[in-house]
Amino acid sequence: MASKASLRVYVSEWENGRRVISNHYAAILRRLLGVTDAELRDAGPAPTAPSADGYDELLSRIDSASSVSASMVKAFNDQTELLRTMDRQMGAASLVDQMTGHLAALEEALSFAVLPSARRPVALALAGASTLAAWQAIDSGAIERAWRHYELAKRAARDAEAPMYLAHAMGEQAYVLCEAGRPALGVELVRDAQRTLGQSGSPRLRAWLHAAEAELCAHAGMPDDCRRALDAAMGEIPPGPEDRDPDMVSIFLNGAHLTRWQGNVLALLGDEEAVTSLYDALEAMDPTFVRARAGLHADLAHAHLTRTEYDDARTHLQQARLLASRTGSVRQRRRVDRLSERL
Repeated sequence: MASKASLRVYVSEWENGRRVISNHYAAILRRLLGVTDAELRDAGPAPTAPSADGYDELLSRIDSASSVSASMVKAFNDQTELLRTMDRQMGAASLVDQMTGHLAALEEALSFAVLPSARRPVALALAGASTLAAWQAIDSGAIERAWRHYELAKRAARDAEAPMYLAHAMGEQAYVLCEAGRPALGVELVRDAQRTLGQSGSPRLRAWLHAAEAELCAHAGMPDDCRRALDAAMGEIPPGPEDRDPDMVSIFLNGAHLTRWQGNVLALLGDEEAVTSLYDALEAMDPTFVRARAGLHADLAHAHLTRTEYDDARTHLQQARLLASRTGSVRQRRRVDRLSERL
Protein backbone atom coordinates (compact mmCIF):
# COMPACT_ATOMS: atom_id res chain seq x y z
CA MET A 1 0.00 0.00 0.00
CA ALA A 2 1.38 3.45 -0.92
CA SER A 3 2.19 6.03 1.71
CA LYS A 4 0.00 9.10 2.26
CA ALA A 5 2.48 11.26 0.36
CA SER A 6 2.47 8.84 -2.58
CA LEU A 7 -1.31 8.68 -2.57
CA ARG A 8 -1.51 12.47 -2.84
CA VAL A 9 0.70 12.26 -5.93
CA TYR A 10 -1.41 9.43 -7.35
CA VAL A 11 -4.65 11.38 -6.87
CA SER A 12 -3.16 14.42 -8.58
CA GLU A 13 -1.98 12.28 -11.49
CA TRP A 14 -5.35 10.48 -11.76
CA GLU A 15 -7.13 13.83 -11.82
CA ASN A 16 -4.88 15.13 -14.58
CA GLY A 17 -4.90 11.92 -16.62
CA ARG A 18 -1.18 11.29 -16.18
CA ARG A 19 -1.59 7.93 -14.42
CA VAL A 20 -3.89 5.03 -15.19
CA ILE A 21 -5.94 3.84 -12.20
CA SER A 22 -4.87 0.29 -11.38
CA ASN A 23 -7.44 -2.42 -10.71
CA HIS A 24 -6.46 -2.43 -7.03
CA TYR A 25 -7.14 1.27 -6.48
CA ALA A 26 -10.13 1.22 -8.83
CA ALA A 27 -11.86 -1.28 -6.51
CA ILE A 28 -11.27 1.02 -3.51
CA LEU A 29 -12.37 4.19 -5.32
CA ARG A 30 -15.56 2.58 -6.64
CA ARG A 31 -16.62 1.76 -3.07
CA LEU A 32 -15.69 5.21 -1.79
CA LEU A 33 -17.35 7.19 -4.57
CA GLY A 34 -20.26 4.91 -5.42
CA VAL A 35 -19.53 4.89 -9.16
CA THR A 36 -19.28 2.15 -11.75
CA ASP A 37 -15.98 1.10 -13.26
CA ALA A 38 -16.95 2.76 -16.57
CA GLU A 39 -17.71 6.03 -14.79
CA LEU A 40 -14.51 5.87 -12.78
CA ARG A 41 -12.29 5.25 -15.81
CA ASP A 42 -14.06 7.73 -18.08
CA ALA A 43 -11.65 10.09 -19.84
CA GLY A 44 -13.54 13.11 -18.54
CA PRO A 45 -13.00 14.97 -15.27
CA ALA A 46 -11.84 13.09 -12.22
CA PRO A 47 -14.63 11.27 -10.41
CA THR A 48 -16.36 12.99 -7.56
CA ALA A 49 -19.05 11.78 -5.25
CA PRO A 50 -22.49 12.25 -6.85
CA SER A 51 -24.41 15.26 -5.56
CA ALA A 52 -27.71 14.33 -3.94
CA ASP A 53 -27.44 10.83 -5.42
CA GLY A 54 -27.20 12.33 -8.93
CA TYR A 55 -30.65 13.93 -8.90
CA ASP A 56 -29.32 17.46 -9.36
CA GLU A 57 -27.46 16.51 -12.52
CA LEU A 58 -30.40 14.45 -13.80
CA LEU A 59 -32.86 17.29 -13.29
CA SER A 60 -30.45 19.69 -14.95
CA ARG A 61 -30.35 17.46 -18.03
CA ILE A 62 -34.12 17.04 -18.05
CA ASP A 63 -34.57 20.79 -17.82
CA SER A 64 -32.11 21.27 -20.64
CA ALA A 65 -33.88 18.71 -22.84
CA SER A 66 -37.29 20.23 -22.14
CA SER A 67 -36.01 23.58 -23.38
CA VAL A 68 -35.11 22.17 -26.83
CA SER A 69 -37.01 24.59 -29.03
CA ALA A 70 -38.38 24.30 -32.53
CA SER A 71 -35.45 26.41 -33.71
CA MET A 72 -32.99 23.96 -32.14
CA VAL A 73 -34.70 20.99 -33.78
CA LYS A 74 -34.50 22.89 -37.07
CA ALA A 75 -30.79 23.38 -36.44
CA PHE A 76 -30.42 19.61 -35.91
CA ASN A 77 -32.26 18.93 -39.18
CA ASP A 78 -30.24 21.58 -41.02
CA GLN A 79 -27.06 19.88 -39.83
CA THR A 80 -28.35 16.54 -41.13
CA GLU A 81 -29.15 18.17 -44.46
CA LEU A 82 -25.67 19.68 -44.69
CA LEU A 83 -24.10 16.29 -43.97
CA ARG A 84 -26.37 14.71 -46.58
CA THR A 85 -25.25 17.22 -49.21
CA MET A 86 -21.59 16.76 -48.34
CA ASP A 87 -22.01 12.99 -48.46
CA ARG A 88 -23.68 13.13 -51.86
CA GLN A 89 -20.89 15.19 -53.38
CA MET A 90 -17.77 14.11 -51.47
CA GLY A 91 -18.62 10.72 -49.97
CA ALA A 92 -18.92 9.47 -46.42
CA ALA A 93 -15.30 8.74 -45.54
CA SER A 94 -14.48 12.25 -44.34
CA LEU A 95 -17.71 12.71 -42.36
CA VAL A 96 -17.49 9.97 -39.72
CA ASP A 97 -16.46 12.21 -36.82
CA GLN A 98 -19.00 14.91 -37.69
CA MET A 99 -21.81 12.39 -37.98
CA THR A 100 -20.82 10.67 -34.74
CA GLY A 101 -20.96 13.96 -32.85
CA HIS A 102 -24.27 14.89 -34.47
CA LEU A 103 -25.90 11.60 -33.45
CA ALA A 104 -24.51 11.89 -29.92
CA ALA A 105 -26.08 15.34 -29.52
CA LEU A 106 -29.44 14.09 -30.77
CA GLU A 107 -29.36 10.99 -28.55
CA GLU A 108 -28.51 13.15 -25.55
CA ALA A 109 -31.45 15.46 -26.25
CA LEU A 110 -33.83 12.52 -26.68
CA SER A 111 -32.61 10.58 -23.64
CA PHE A 112 -33.65 13.31 -21.22
CA ALA A 113 -36.78 14.59 -22.98
CA VAL A 114 -39.77 13.55 -20.85
CA LEU A 115 -43.04 14.53 -22.48
CA PRO A 116 -44.15 13.47 -26.00
CA SER A 117 -44.32 17.08 -27.14
CA ALA A 118 -40.59 17.37 -26.49
CA ARG A 119 -39.62 13.85 -27.55
CA ARG A 120 -41.36 13.50 -30.91
CA PRO A 121 -39.56 16.23 -32.92
CA VAL A 122 -36.18 15.17 -31.55
CA ALA A 123 -36.94 11.50 -32.25
CA LEU A 124 -37.87 12.35 -35.85
CA ALA A 125 -34.62 14.28 -36.26
CA LEU A 126 -32.67 11.34 -34.79
CA ALA A 127 -34.42 8.83 -37.07
CA GLY A 128 -33.50 10.84 -40.14
CA ALA A 129 -29.90 11.44 -39.06
CA SER A 130 -29.20 7.86 -38.01
CA THR A 131 -30.61 6.48 -41.27
CA LEU A 132 -28.22 8.75 -43.16
CA ALA A 133 -25.35 7.66 -40.91
CA ALA A 134 -26.24 4.02 -41.56
CA TRP A 135 -26.17 4.45 -45.33
CA GLN A 136 -22.81 6.22 -45.04
CA ALA A 137 -21.53 3.27 -43.02
CA ILE A 138 -22.67 0.84 -45.73
CA ASP A 139 -20.83 2.93 -48.31
CA SER A 140 -17.70 2.86 -46.15
CA GLY A 141 -17.88 -0.92 -45.70
CA ALA A 142 -18.66 -0.66 -41.96
CA ILE A 143 -21.52 -3.14 -42.00
CA GLU A 144 -21.95 -3.71 -38.24
CA ARG A 145 -21.99 0.04 -37.61
CA ALA A 146 -24.60 0.41 -40.34
CA TRP A 147 -26.78 -2.23 -38.71
CA ARG A 148 -26.58 -0.54 -35.30
CA HIS A 149 -27.44 2.85 -36.79
CA TYR A 150 -30.52 1.35 -38.47
CA GLU A 151 -31.60 -0.15 -35.17
CA LEU A 152 -31.24 3.29 -33.60
CA ALA A 153 -33.27 4.82 -36.44
CA LYS A 154 -36.04 2.26 -35.96
CA ARG A 155 -36.20 2.89 -32.21
CA ALA A 156 -36.38 6.63 -32.77
CA ALA A 157 -39.09 6.22 -35.41
CA ARG A 158 -41.17 4.07 -33.07
CA ASP A 159 -40.68 6.63 -30.30
CA ALA A 160 -41.95 9.33 -32.65
CA GLU A 161 -44.82 7.09 -33.83
CA ALA A 162 -43.70 7.74 -37.42
CA PRO A 163 -44.39 4.72 -39.66
CA MET A 164 -42.86 6.40 -42.71
CA TYR A 165 -39.50 6.84 -40.98
CA LEU A 166 -39.70 3.30 -39.61
CA ALA A 167 -40.50 1.78 -43.00
CA HIS A 168 -37.68 3.71 -44.67
CA ALA A 169 -35.14 2.55 -42.07
CA MET A 170 -36.31 -1.05 -42.47
CA GLY A 171 -36.10 -0.81 -46.27
CA GLU A 172 -32.55 0.50 -46.18
CA GLN A 173 -31.54 -2.00 -43.49
CA ALA A 174 -32.48 -4.75 -45.93
CA TYR A 175 -29.44 -3.71 -47.99
CA VAL A 176 -27.16 -4.64 -45.09
CA LEU A 177 -28.54 -8.17 -45.33
CA CYS A 178 -28.00 -8.16 -49.08
CA GLU A 179 -24.41 -6.96 -48.72
CA ALA A 180 -23.88 -9.72 -46.14
CA GLY A 181 -25.04 -12.36 -48.63
CA ARG A 182 -28.64 -12.81 -47.42
CA PRO A 183 -30.71 -11.08 -50.14
CA ALA A 184 -33.75 -13.34 -49.63
CA LEU A 185 -33.92 -12.28 -45.97
CA GLY A 186 -33.59 -8.69 -47.18
CA VAL A 187 -36.61 -9.22 -49.44
CA GLU A 188 -38.66 -10.32 -46.43
CA LEU A 189 -37.55 -7.29 -44.43
CA VAL A 190 -38.44 -4.81 -47.17
CA ARG A 191 -41.83 -6.47 -47.59
CA ASP A 192 -42.35 -6.14 -43.85
CA ALA A 193 -41.50 -2.45 -44.27
CA GLN A 194 -44.23 -2.19 -46.91
CA ARG A 195 -46.73 -3.74 -44.52
CA THR A 196 -45.58 -1.35 -41.78
CA LEU A 197 -46.22 1.61 -44.08
CA GLY A 198 -49.50 0.38 -45.54
CA GLN A 199 -51.31 2.80 -47.80
CA SER A 200 -50.94 5.76 -45.46
CA GLY A 201 -47.44 6.75 -46.55
CA SER A 202 -46.46 8.98 -49.42
CA PRO A 203 -46.61 7.55 -52.98
CA ARG A 204 -42.93 8.42 -53.48
CA LEU A 205 -41.92 6.34 -50.45
CA ARG A 206 -44.12 3.46 -51.60
CA ALA A 207 -42.43 3.61 -55.02
CA TRP A 208 -39.02 3.61 -53.29
CA LEU A 209 -39.91 0.51 -51.28
CA HIS A 210 -41.14 -1.35 -54.37
CA ALA A 211 -37.95 -0.46 -56.25
CA ALA A 212 -35.85 -1.64 -53.30
CA GLU A 213 -37.84 -4.88 -53.28
CA ALA A 214 -37.18 -5.30 -57.02
CA GLU A 215 -33.42 -4.85 -56.57
CA LEU A 216 -33.26 -7.31 -53.68
CA CYS A 217 -35.36 -9.82 -55.61
CA ALA A 218 -32.88 -9.55 -58.49
CA HIS A 219 -30.01 -10.34 -56.12
CA ALA A 220 -32.02 -13.22 -54.63
CA GLY A 221 -32.68 -14.81 -58.03
CA MET A 222 -36.42 -14.04 -58.05
CA PRO A 223 -36.94 -12.55 -61.55
CA ASP A 224 -40.74 -12.74 -61.66
CA ASP A 225 -41.12 -11.06 -58.27
CA CYS A 226 -38.53 -8.53 -59.37
CA ARG A 227 -40.48 -7.48 -62.46
CA ARG A 228 -43.73 -7.28 -60.52
CA ALA A 229 -42.09 -4.99 -57.99
CA LEU A 230 -40.67 -2.79 -60.76
CA ASP A 231 -44.13 -2.43 -62.28
CA ALA A 232 -45.54 -1.52 -58.86
CA ALA A 233 -42.84 1.14 -58.40
CA MET A 234 -43.58 2.66 -61.80
CA GLY A 235 -47.28 2.71 -60.92
CA GLU A 236 -46.68 4.62 -57.67
CA ILE A 237 -44.15 7.29 -58.66
CA PRO A 238 -45.73 10.77 -58.89
CA PRO A 239 -45.41 12.51 -62.27
CA GLY A 240 -43.12 15.49 -62.88
CA PRO A 241 -39.46 16.35 -62.23
CA GLU A 242 -39.77 16.95 -58.46
CA ASP A 243 -37.64 14.39 -56.64
CA ARG A 244 -37.71 15.44 -52.96
CA ASP A 245 -40.51 13.94 -50.91
CA PRO A 246 -42.04 16.73 -48.80
CA ASP A 247 -43.06 14.22 -46.12
CA MET A 248 -39.84 12.17 -46.16
CA VAL A 249 -36.92 14.46 -46.88
CA SER A 250 -34.38 11.64 -47.14
CA ILE A 251 -36.16 10.27 -50.22
CA PHE A 252 -34.95 11.56 -53.60
CA LEU A 253 -36.96 9.83 -56.31
CA ASN A 254 -38.69 10.85 -59.54
CA GLY A 255 -39.33 9.19 -62.87
CA ALA A 256 -35.77 9.79 -64.08
CA HIS A 257 -34.24 8.33 -60.91
CA LEU A 258 -36.57 5.36 -61.12
CA THR A 259 -35.55 4.78 -64.75
CA ARG A 260 -31.96 4.55 -63.61
CA TRP A 261 -32.94 2.18 -60.82
CA GLN A 262 -34.90 0.06 -63.28
CA GLY A 263 -31.84 -0.12 -65.54
CA ASN A 264 -29.72 -1.26 -62.61
CA VAL A 265 -32.20 -3.99 -61.74
CA LEU A 266 -32.56 -5.13 -65.34
CA ALA A 267 -28.77 -5.32 -65.60
CA LEU A 268 -28.72 -7.57 -62.52
CA LEU A 269 -31.24 -9.82 -64.30
CA GLY A 270 -29.06 -9.88 -67.42
CA ASP A 271 -31.71 -8.10 -69.49
CA GLU A 272 -30.26 -6.42 -72.59
CA GLU A 273 -32.86 -3.66 -72.39
CA ALA A 274 -31.01 -2.26 -69.39
CA VAL A 275 -28.59 -0.24 -71.54
CA THR A 276 -31.31 2.04 -72.94
CA SER A 277 -32.74 2.85 -69.52
CA LEU A 278 -29.32 3.53 -68.06
CA TYR A 279 -28.20 5.91 -70.80
CA ASP A 280 -31.47 7.82 -70.43
CA ALA A 281 -30.80 8.08 -66.70
CA LEU A 282 -27.19 9.18 -67.23
CA GLU A 283 -28.31 12.03 -69.46
CA ALA A 284 -30.89 13.24 -66.92
CA MET A 285 -28.82 12.77 -63.73
CA ASP A 286 -28.05 15.72 -61.45
CA PRO A 287 -24.23 16.18 -61.64
CA THR A 288 -24.02 16.85 -57.89
CA PHE A 289 -25.00 13.21 -57.16
CA VAL A 290 -21.37 12.12 -57.54
CA ARG A 291 -21.56 8.78 -55.74
CA ALA A 292 -24.82 7.88 -57.51
CA ARG A 293 -23.10 8.69 -60.81
CA ALA A 294 -20.35 6.21 -59.93
CA GLY A 295 -23.04 3.58 -59.39
CA LEU A 296 -24.66 4.43 -62.71
CA HIS A 297 -21.40 3.97 -64.61
CA ALA A 298 -20.96 0.63 -62.84
CA ASP A 299 -24.52 -0.28 -63.88
CA LEU A 300 -23.68 0.56 -67.50
CA ALA A 301 -20.49 -1.51 -67.33
CA HIS A 302 -22.54 -4.41 -66.00
CA ALA A 303 -25.11 -4.01 -68.79
CA HIS A 304 -22.43 -3.86 -71.51
CA LEU A 305 -20.73 -6.95 -70.07
CA THR A 306 -24.05 -8.78 -70.36
CA ARG A 307 -24.06 -7.86 -74.07
CA THR A 308 -20.34 -8.81 -74.37
CA GLU A 309 -19.52 -5.21 -75.36
CA TYR A 310 -16.20 -5.17 -73.55
CA ASP A 311 -14.77 -1.87 -74.79
CA ASP A 312 -17.84 0.03 -73.63
CA ALA A 313 -17.73 -1.85 -70.33
CA ARG A 314 -14.08 -0.81 -69.78
CA THR A 315 -14.91 2.83 -70.48
CA HIS A 316 -17.68 2.90 -67.88
CA LEU A 317 -15.67 0.93 -65.34
CA GLN A 318 -12.89 3.51 -65.61
CA GLN A 319 -15.39 6.32 -64.93
CA ALA A 320 -16.95 4.38 -62.07
CA ARG A 321 -13.56 3.74 -60.49
CA LEU A 322 -12.56 7.42 -60.70
CA LEU A 323 -15.80 8.62 -59.12
CA ALA A 324 -15.74 5.90 -56.44
CA SER A 325 -12.21 6.94 -55.50
CA ARG A 326 -13.25 10.59 -55.43
CA THR A 327 -15.99 9.86 -52.89
CA GLY A 328 -14.09 7.16 -51.02
CA SER A 329 -16.88 4.65 -51.64
CA VAL A 330 -15.68 1.23 -50.53
CA ARG A 331 -18.97 -0.29 -51.67
CA GLN A 332 -18.65 1.02 -55.22
CA ARG A 333 -14.95 0.16 -55.47
CA ARG A 334 -15.70 -3.44 -54.50
CA ARG A 335 -18.36 -3.56 -57.16
CA VAL A 336 -15.98 -2.16 -59.78
CA ASP A 337 -13.38 -4.76 -58.81
CA ARG A 338 -15.91 -7.58 -59.15
CA LEU A 339 -16.99 -6.36 -62.60
CA SER A 340 -13.37 -5.90 -63.72
CA GLU A 341 -12.73 -9.59 -63.08
CA ARG A 342 -15.21 -10.38 -65.88
CA LEU A 343 -13.21 -8.55 -68.55
